Amino acid sequence: MRYLAFVLLFCSFYSCNYYEKKKLDSDTILMEELKTFNWNEVDRYPNFENCENSIDFQDSKNCFEQTITTHISEYFGIQNIIVTQTVSDTITINLVVSKSGELQISEIQTQELTREQIPMLDSILIRSLKGLPKLYPAIKRSQQVQTAFQLPIILKVD
Repeated sequence: MRYLAFVLLFCSFYSCNYYEKKKLDSDTILMEELKTFNWNEVDRYPNFENCENSIDFQDSKNCFEQTITTHISEYFGIQNIIVTQTVSDTITINLVVSKSGELQISEIQTQELTREQIPMLDSILIRSLKGLPKLYPAIKRSQQVQTAFQLPIILKVD
């Protein structure tokens, strides 16, 4: 009986560790949380003022792309571009939307023939973005984030 009481007393002292809660430090919790993020996707796409009625993610994305494409197309339509050869090219514009909602062109990819025929292409594209409606940045986990996009534009000049 003494041995049984001793074993029970011994077990009760060492079982206290079983009930002790492990404390996780904030760095461990942060690292685990960061592993679950998909950094290549946002919760809400950047929005122009005219796209605020788009509730669905895909509708918001389409409205964003359509607004930029339409604005650039209209701007090119009023330009008097004179070429000596027919230009048919797909221009790829790399855009960056900052956390504050500023839209900038980071790179313009095009064929060499297009650059020769339209030497002012870069400045025309930069000026075409000046009159866009107010832009709100993308949202990721309730935070405004910087995003980057590639926008292909088909250019045909005869």
